[in-house]
Amino acid sequence: MRETERAAARRLNDSFVRELEERARGIRAEVVRMIARAGSGHPGGSLSIVDILTALYFARLNHRPKDPRWAGRDRMILSKGHAAPALYAILGECGYFPKSEFLKLRRFGAMLQGHPDATRVPGVETSTGSLGQGLSVGVGMALAGRLDRRDYRVYVCLGDGELEEGEVWEAAMAAAHYRLDRLCAIVDFNGLQIDGRIQDTLNPEPIPAKWKAFGWDVCEIDGHDFRQIIRALDWAAGPKGKPSAIVARTVKGKGVSFMEAQVNWHGVAPCADEARRALAELGES
Repeated sequence: MRETERAAARRLNDSFVRELEERARGIRAEVVRMIARAGSGHPGGSLSIVDILTALYFARLNHRPKDPRWAGRDRMILSKGHAAPALYAILGECGYFPKSEFLKLRRFGAMLQGHPDATRVPGVETSTGSLGQGLSVGVGMALAGRLDRRDYRVYVCLGDGELEEGEVWEAAMAAAHYRLDRLCAIVDFNGLQIDGRIQDTLNPEPIPAKWKAFGWDVCEIDGHDFRQIIRALDWAAGPKGKPSAIVARTVKGKGVSFMEAQVNWHGVAPCADEARRALAELGES
């Protein structure tokens, strides 16, 4: 068995998957704590991407938390910037900054604001929050990597409601035109946005077919199944001559029963009692 095959097998074995599941459980708890303490934030879409980000940072990305600007690092852009608590919890777990920063989420002058700020947070590649812009930045980074003869990969995590932004599709067209096969878009397909169901707001479906029509290779997965996520990330890293899109079906509010698939938890912080209930479900106190 070649080394790459052995590495892939290790990432899919039962003990490693259980380790990822346990990390994700703890990260979800941190998301709940941060948002409840701050009294504002976006729990639904933060919880839906925890498994995707956990797999990326602990099973795929080539990165160095102690050297955040290392030139050879893979880039990960959270285009759906309102889900910042999930990214912050991951970065803190990786060691990009002390976890004590979690206590100050959204406080005036603190490092961790409501949307990621690349000028203040180690590990944040670009400031996001205005939806639709992340893929354009990813295209630029992938082109820069080609010009600089570097082999880093670029990942962009987008929301499904975000696909209603026209700039996303301009960037998608450019990525295919320039054959950016080191670029991967990951769509958090939880079916809900702030105004309700995506189909009722401005229907972006069929999502996989749209990416294919724009010249991308596409796969669809369960965004909460670590084996499927890891296999999809391995697939995206293969040589293709075109960019890759992973359409990950997820559940908004995943891991907290009363938040799951509920649009009202898009941008509302849990009160103290709700936070206690959520943490109890996550095996925390």
